[in-house]
Amino acid sequence: MRPVQQQARINDAIRVPRVRLIDEDGTQVGVKQTQEALEYAFSKNLDLVEVAAQADPPVARVMDYGKYRYEQEQKAKLARKHQTSINVKEIKFRPKIGIHDYNTKKGHVERFLNQRAKVKVTIMFRGREQTHPERGRDLLMRLAEDVKEIGQVESPPLLDGRNMVMLLGPTKNAGVTRDDAKDEDIQRSEEAVQADGGGQAAPPARDEEPQPREEVTEA
Repeated sequence: MRPVQQQARINDAIRVPRVRLIDEDGTQVGVKQTQEALEYAFSKNLDLVEVAAQADPPVARVMDYGKYRYEQEQKAKLARKHQTSINVKEIKFRPKIGIHDYNTKKGHVERFLNQRAKVKVTIMFRGREQTHPERGRDLLMRLAEDVKEIGQVESPPLLDGRNMVMLLGPTKNAGVTRDDAKDEDIQRSEEAVQADGGGQAAPPARDEEPQPREEVTEA
């Protein structure tokens, strides 16, 4: 179905004397007097909608305009729901970066990935460093390996002038901490116990007395 203009004229708002009429199934009925086209649409309990005002004569289509507008609004709402803004952060490295600086920058990369952002990692070459691009590539792949649990390579290392660039995107594990997963497991275990025993612990036997709890201290 062709999209209806936002300010489309409907039914009695169509003032032109003649229209090229299209049925609800897309069949061209032909050029009709506007009043005749209106009666044709009304006989089917449908609307006459002007869909091409600039044509000669204007094109009008028979349809349930209220239903059509509702369907279009639902499609637009669904499209907005699934539309996500892409947030890209950039971290820059030098090929001969020290271990301390590397770990610091790696922490920034992990933080961005856990925020569900993409990370553009750039290796900046200077002077003679450009003659050894493999060092930058090795560094980028090392980083990708270090963050593989929460980041995946979406664009492999590529030379861009004096720089080498790699794009990382968050995996499904990004933003999920081990403590969150552990708490979820504990909660599931407690729910299972409550389902089996009503959440009540078995009473101690009458002949048994509570034993003192042993404490183990590691040296």
